[in-house]
Amino acid sequence: MNRGLWISRGGCLLLAAAIWAWPVPDGLTPAAWHLFAIFAATIASVVVGALPILAASILGASIAVLAGVIPAADAWAGFANGTILLIVTAFLVARAVVTSGLGERIGHFVVSRFGRSTLGLGYSLFLVDAVIAPAFPSNTARSGVLYPLAASLAETAGAKRGDPSRARQGAFLMFAGIASLSLSSALWLTAMAANPLGTEIARAQGLHIGFGTWLIASSVPTLAAMALLPFVLYKLMKPEVTATPEAPAAARAALKALGPLTRPEWIVTVTFVVMVGLWGSASILDVDATAVAFLGLAVFMVTGVLTSADIAKEGDVLATYIWFALLFTLSTQLNDLGFMGFVGQRLAAAMLGVTPLLAALVLVIAYVLLHYLFVSQTAHLLALFAVFLDVGAKLGVPLFPLAFLLLFATNFFSAITPQGSSANLLFAASGYLSQRDLYRLGAVTTAVNLAVYLVIGIPWLVLVGRWV
Repeated sequence: MNRGLWISRGGCLLLAAAIWAWPVPDGLTPAAWHLFAIFAATIASVVVGALPILAASILGASIAVLAGVIPAADAWAGFANGTILLIVTAFLVARAVVTSGLGERIGHFVVSRFGRSTLGLGYSLFLVDAVIAPAFPSNTARSGVLYPLAASLAETAGAKRGDPSRARQGAFLMFAGIASLSLSSALWLTAMAANPLGTEIARAQGLHIGFGTWLIASSVPTLAAMALLPFVLYKLMKPEVTATPEAPAAARAALKALGPLTRPEWIVTVTFVVMVGLWGSASILDVDATAVAFLGLAVFMVTGVLTSADIAKEGDVLATYIWFALLFTLSTQLNDLGFMGFVGQRLAAAMLGVTPLLAALVLVIAYVLLHYLFVSQTAHLLALFAVFLDVGAKLGVPLFPLAFLLLFATNFFSAITPQGSSANLLFAASGYLSQRDLYRLGAVTTAVNLAVYLVIGIPWLVLVGRWV
């Protein structure tokens, strides 16, 4: 084990010890402060590469329980969370798209239309996601639709998992899926569960936001970010293969050679259409999204499309399930113990007397950065949105643009960490992206989106606020 690794681990240990030993701030309980010390060191150890995310999350949760910071029953509650189970099941359902051969067919079809370049494939993911997003109130469920497409595109383009020859190409397509979900969720009111919840909180401040108002407000900055972000990621990641002018013709020939849909492909197609319909209408029919995913998985296993042997090969699924469940619990407990509200109140007190424009900028930037402490967009919104909106009102910030900037941020900051949204997990566990890549690309993606929404979004929202 190299010296640098031990130094980074020692640094994380010192960070935890320093925060733990620091006097507990007024307004916080010792449990909240000590849990923050554990959580901060856990995330830092992953960011600097001191520990893999699985080892870091297991260690952090174990210490939190053994030190008496949180009860054991609360620490393991994440393993029974429906959203986390949905992710694990959706990963296996997505695998059926590949094993049946349907993924290869879909990949060839998309390549035949957009495959003249790797960048074109990236934009195709953003386009598909933006079109289907309004029908999916769960971006987590939508990731179960987008991930098989991204995986199929990577495989069809020749970027195989574990093959270093086109590693950057596969990573680009996978992270394009994460980045796309962060923006498609901001485009439509109905594209993410926290959006309508946020509008209800804003209503208490006298803001009435409907579907049309949301779309008008989001359209210009979000579409601008969608146009810019794939190009930025493409330049940053530098895929090994850029231009593929022969790919569309080859894909059309491959489609012809595949012939008509096979029995497994038909089963997956029909089942997936039913699942998408149920996911899209879940709020209307009062259908549990996790149960829908389990039903689809059961159909694939009963019909033999997916076997136990196929599931046994998906070792990364179990690892993802464990680390996300544990980080979800630590973050939830940090919020329940009052740490997040404490940060918001301290921020408000520190900003008294600043100009409204500066206050708005600080509030939005702080709101985004604080997502490093969360593993749920909805939890973040519930903890801080009302606090930050109230602070803005007291500092004279116009509430219409501030509310929308915070609501949009609740979506676009989802890419900031691999655990920043449950919608990221399928892509994070794909085998194409390292933890270091996920944090680095997440920071860049969030910074680009933040810049676009501030530079383009603020004047646009001020203008829209005069119309409505």
